[in-house]
Amino acid sequence: MDNQRNLIIAVVLSLALLLGFDLVMSRFYPQQATVEQAERVDSPMRRAALEAGGGEIAPGATQAMVRDMAGELAAPGRVRIDAPAVAGSINPTGARIDDLVLKRHQQTVERESGPIRWFAPAGTPVQQFAQFGWVGEGVVTPDANTVWRAQGGPLAPGQPVVLQWDNGQGQVFTNRFGIDADYMITIEQSVANSAGGPVALRPYAFINRTSRTADPDTWNVHSGPIGAYSGSIDFGWDYDDVDEGGTVVPEGTTGWLGFTDIYWFSALIPQQGARSQGEFRALGGGTYRADLLYDPVIIASGMQATRTTRLFAGAKESEVLDAYEAAGIDNFGLAIDWGWFRWFMKPIFWLLLTLYEAVGNFGVAIILLTVVIRALMFPIAQRQFASMAQLRAVQPKMKALQERHKEDKPKLQQEMAKLYKDEKVNPLAGCLPIFLQIPIFFALYKVLLIAIEMRHKPFVLWLEDLSARDPATILNLFGLLPFSPPSFLAIGVLAVLLGVTMWLQFKLNPAAMDPVQQQVFMIMPWLLMFVMAPFAAGLLLYWITSNILTLAQQKYLYSKHPQLKALADKEREDRARAAAEREAKS
Repeated sequence: MDNQRNLIIAVVLSLALLLGFDLVMSRFYPQQATVEQAERVDSPMRRAALEAGGGEIAPGATQAMVRDMAGELAAPGRVRIDAPAVAGSINPTGARIDDLVLKRHQQTVERESGPIRWFAPAGTPVQQFAQFGWVGEGVVTPDANTVWRAQGGPLAPGQPVVLQWDNGQGQVFTNRFGIDADYMITIEQSVANSAGGPVALRPYAFINRTSRTADPDTWNVHSGPIGAYSGSIDFGWDYDDVDEGGTVVPEGTTGWLGFTDIYWFSALIPQQGARSQGEFRALGGGTYRADLLYDPVIIASGMQATRTTRLFAGAKESEVLDAYEAAGIDNFGLAIDWGWFRWFMKPIFWLLLTLYEAVGNFGVAIILLTVVIRALMFPIAQRQFASMAQLRAVQPKMKALQERHKEDKPKLQQEMAKLYKDEKVNPLAGCLPIFLQIPIFFALYKVLLIAIEMRHKPFVLWLEDLSARDPATILNLFGLLPFSPPSFLAIGVLAVLLGVTMWLQFKLNPAAMDPVQQQVFMIMPWLLMFVMAPFAAGLLLYWITSNILTLAQQKYLYSKHPQLKALADKEREDRARAAAEREAKS
């Protein structure tokens, strides 16, 4: 009776886990919400810098009230950008970079879906743009409505573009734009002073974006404000934090700052050696700014001052970010949220990319990665089976001790420890391969989640994106029926294969001594089938391959330890016979 009660409890808890998984995840990790926030009063020069950009969408604005994307991009005078990795245009009004698409990355797996749009003009539903200028007291400076005169174009590697504006008071402002073959734009901001006396000006740059299109910030992947300060990366702020504070000023020297999504990233990198301060600011209505303010400079009559700021606007490709870091941008490669275990994840990622370069298919690369890992762990598996053989050999003595001391648990524990020591048996040896698999499994899970190199990578047949869940859902007949089942019931082919291979693995293992424990083991594969169904297809492919290799390994090692196989078969038969007898009596 107790066994049946325990089994019912186990089944109920399993169902609670299945049904509550979606509820808990959606409750604790919801989509970002927009919050209104009043602007902060500050010094006149700082306030002028912050107000120079504008671009705020009023809180509660409807779709009809925001600007039309096509109309904004069709405005005359725009300077075209046509580089190997990005395309778009510079808006001479405000000297803004507000139109960028990423040529290397498509919106969906469909080739005709078009490239990812990363920057868009102010007021459009997906606004994100960068602006560069100067502010000062007693000097007319350019602002968001200033129309600059453009020279050159299109902007491409080796083909700079110059924007210039004369304030009519003796100061000429010049922004010179250059771009490389990847995602870095360099902006040289200059002011030439021909007036009769000196002027005090402060260079600034900012990135303005909406949180409406931001990825959700979760416990294992950061999305939102990001920056490098005094040699360390700050992932601690999200959009809600900026809303609460109005303005967030991180401590330390600013190495770079900006906004990150899972795959995409924008950042301002200040001129090395020039004193500057970075901060994040909530503008209200779900819009935010990452501001970079340099210290004021005094420009004497007949002199010129220049500040050089770099803008990264593109994809978080690991090799590209590491190359920028090697070129002098501190910790730029850590803009990818590898987490605490990057020392372990990056080797796994490197091996996966190496295998992909060799075979040209990420699914095959994951399978080969699994084979490599299992091969490296094979000596440990051999020792595990040897320990299992020893443990099974002392089972009669263990049962005798359990009968002798069943009323005295402390004495039983003492005698069991002495038995293990005398027989040189380690009862935990069989757990070592499982413990070693956990960090490998988590590393691959995180790589599939954050590495853009895995995005939209196909395997075979219906698996067109290994970083997404298996689309072949059984309940809607693989898409033939016009409905989408709830995520906890959206069981795909890979999830079923996972359950079957794990069930076969448990069947091949020696039966547990406790009948209830054995029943729970038989339920576990099907429970995991539901739990793992929403995960990335590549992760399930890894686990299925690992299960198949484990089955083959168990077959091989049983052939090397026939006494263990015979004992396991005998125990299984004995337990089946005992279960049948109990059922007949009841």
